[in-house]
Amino acid sequence: MRLRARAALFGYHHAEDTIATIVQDVVIEADADEVWAAVRDVGAVHERLIPGYVLDTRMDGDVRYLTVPGGAVIRELIVGVDGGLRRLAYSAVEGFRLPLTHHHAAFQVVPEGPGRCRLVWTTDVLPHAMAEQVRLRVERGAQVMKETLERAARRDSTA
Repeated sequence: MRLRARAALFGYHHAEDTIATIVQDVVIEADADEVWAAVRDVGAVHERLIPGYVLDTRMDGDVRYLTVPGGAVIRELIVGVDGGLRRLAYSAVEGFRLPLTHHHAAFQVVPEGPGRCRLVWTTDVLPHAMAEQVRLRVERGAQVMKETLERAARRDSTA
């Protein structure tokens, strides 16, 4: 179960007002429809995507509240869920431990054939100086998602 990923930072590293973009691309040994079902289930992040990293999820309309270890609550706005593109966009607006002034991210599930897909996680953040810290969190989150989604796919295939 090897994690294949690439992460890239785009933008001008010297300009604090330039948005940093982090792209994490992970191959997942699971059907794209199954992965998309987990990603679009915005109220079950703590169960279907990153258990242990998110302890609870609560929805209030288009606002999602994630409770993380230590009790902090991150408030996110679900910007869009597009089933045709298999794309979920969201913006964290409050509760980050990092001093971010802007956060917007999107997941896209891309089929790669039977039982395999790519999960592309694109995150834009300000200030640019926080990009490296965000990149490390995105990489670890993508690894946990890969493991969780592949474990669920194996469990479903034996049921």
